[in-house]
Amino acid sequence: MEEKIEQFYDKHYKKLMIIPALILLLSLSFLTYNYFSNGEIIKRDVELKGGIEITIDKPGLTAQEVESVLSTKYEDFSVRELSDFSSTKSLGVTIKLSNVEESEVKSLLSSKISFTDNQYNSRIINAAFASSFYQSLIIVLIVSFILMALTVFIAFRTFIPSIAVISAASIDLIVTLAIVSFLGMKLSAPGITAFLLIIGYSIDTDVLLTTRMIKHSDSTLLKRMMSGIKTGLTMSFATIIAMIVALTFTVNPVLQEIFTIILIAIIIDIMATYLGNGPLLIWYAKKRGMQ
Repeated sequence: MEEKIEQFYDKHYKKLMIIPALILLLSLSFLTYNYFSNGEIIKRDVELKGGIEITIDKPGLTAQEVESVLSTKYEDFSVRELSDFSSTKSLGVTIKLSNVEESEVKSLLSSKISFTDNQYNSRIINAAFASSFYQSLIIVLIVSFILMALTVFIAFRTFIPSIAVISAASIDLIVTLAIVSFLGMKLSAPGITAFLLIIGYSIDTDVLLTTRMIKHSDSTLLKRMMSGIKTGLTMSFATIIAMIVALTFTVNPVLQEIFTIILIAIIIDIMATYLGNGPLLIWYAKKRGMQ
């Protein structure tokens, strides 16, 4: 089986690189379309653009009930159910809206849903503060990526292998962002934290594969690549299983968002690493006469 995979890579490695390139191009096109259509590449949560956050602590109240009320008047809103960890029963809901008056929303909700003043809480998030917070998080994300790229260049000190690792990380970030946007998820502060984690995880498998293929010489190039793939896939599938289990049992919406983004990124990383980084390293090694 290993020999067949090695032969397949040896014969089709140039064609394999087309797959991540096309997916990256498609993702960039989708994000560009979003930007020109909506003014932003992905919708932001209230905490990143300003608005109102309302919490109704009423046991038994479901997100579907609240959504059916709000949808009669508003289009841009989000509702998250607050659930008990042990029983998963609803404890209430959290509602987020932008560009609306809080009194207007409360009036609409109270006309269809019964709740007391003690069960109702609201918080206004200043748009200027939210925008500044968002910009700060984006700067942190960019700086983290630049520092990662510098670390990779220092570690390998050769252009093509370093670019291969950085390109795979870029694909992970951009394609994951496009998928998250396509699924209709709104980017929040925890979501940006998840993208920071992706930067660290994405280069893990790529550095492993690159080190095995370029810096080791204990076997043939393709056998070294297969060794790196085995180890990398073991890591990736273990993380995928952990994320699925976490998503199955967690009721915290913040954790659900983080786990979902990481799960998507890991699946994309498998494609970027073994259809992009690996074949590119084969091409580089053959150009250099490495065996």
